[in-house]
Amino acid sequence: MSFDVFILVLAIILFTVLAYKRISAVILGPLVSIVVILLARLPVFQTLTGAYMTSASNYFKSYFFIFLVGAIFGSVYEETKAAKSIASALLKISKGKFTAAIIMCITGILTFGGISGFVVYFVMYPIALQLFRKNDLSRKILPAAISAGCWTWSMNSPGSPSIQNVIPMRSLGTSATAAFIPGMAGLVVQFVLIFLWLEYRSRSLKKKGYLFHDDRLTPLPPHLLEDNDSKDEKVPHPLIACIPVALILVCFNIFHWQVEFAVAMGILSSIILMYKFIPSGISGLIKIFNTGGSNSCSAILNTALVVGFGGVVKITSGFSTVIGGLQNLNISPLWFVAITTAICAGVCGSASGGLGIAYDALKDTFISMGINLEYVHRISAIAAGTLDSLPHQGGQITLLVLTNLSHKDAYYDVFITQLLIPTITLFVVIPMCALGL
Repeated sequence: MSFDVFILVLAIILFTVLAYKRISAVILGPLVSIVVILLARLPVFQTLTGAYMTSASNYFKSYFFIFLVGAIFGSVYEETKAAKSIASALLKISKGKFTAAIIMCITGILTFGGISGFVVYFVMYPIALQLFRKNDLSRKILPAAISAGCWTWSMNSPGSPSIQNVIPMRSLGTSATAAFIPGMAGLVVQFVLIFLWLEYRSRSLKKKGYLFHDDRLTPLPPHLLEDNDSKDEKVPHPLIACIPVALILVCFNIFHWQVEFAVAMGILSSIILMYKFIPSGISGLIKIFNTGGSNSCSAILNTALVVGFGGVVKITSGFSTVIGGLQNLNISPLWFVAITTAICAGVCGSASGGLGIAYDALKDTFISMGINLEYVHRISAIAAGTLDSLPHQGGQITLLVLTNLSHKDAYYDVFITQLLIPTITLFVVIPMCALGL
């Protein structure tokens, strides 16, 4: 391994260690970038204000409004209890069974409907925690149950309004449903395997004596152990709660609206349909917009500053060496797309950030390989959701802090559901693309 490549490996290790220490991405992005700049012998000030800030600001400029409308939509669903209504309906259908897997389904529905995964964490955690308590399930699988629905099939499937589906669209000029048949096969593989794994782990942990109240895990604050369900609590009908989600998908996929406008229509319809469930009327509505705006800024700032780190990485000779080495391996162009995108996502611990780096650095290479761009779109979207789930991923760290758990407690199931299973999915999707399906 050359020293230039070693710099990148060291940077990822440093990123992981510092992320374990719960250092904010706002600090991590610039800090690890400076380490790379110094070791790669690049001009510090010029690189920080040039490559770093250019990548970060371009990402912010391109995707801020997607984060904004997604966060506001999520805030509406939290305040009106629409998310809770959907959760209760699905659990009634399942008769209290498959709790962890049902939570994965709910978070997937919400993110497939346009709500940012980061926002879904805060919307779903109180609901998921109470469901785990009622069914006496171990909190060890709670982070995987919440995040698996956010960062796998719902973000990389045909028709999804997620940022991970939008980046390839805007980079390649493809549609939201690009590579529909392989993409739907990928959705089924991911959904089924994750569902089965979460159910298996729920039963396995219970048999081993891992229950909700577990002295081996970090104790929860007392207020989170209270039963917050009330028979008198008014929530929207679940079918009403699903209408705005369906409307977003129709506007985005059938009428081909820009994703920002499609989600904005979802916000408008959800306010009209569920206004009576907003606490305190107009003042409650103002709170919804304020909360959504605040959440969106936090989410995109964390991501953009990590994308800036990727912008520094891509101008190093080590990155060029890695990409050149992959090109010289004479591998299938489809696998080249998958591997390079996964590496980019792993470098910055972000699927959307990795896609941004991959298309910024390699779009011309992808296009020049002569393969169907719809396949490039779908494969890159799935591949970005593999190595992005290494331990330093900002989203996972945020969720672990929220759930009062450590990587030691919960990362194993995150690894299986969000790194291993999407990787297995590529071994199904890529051969289908190679066959021209």
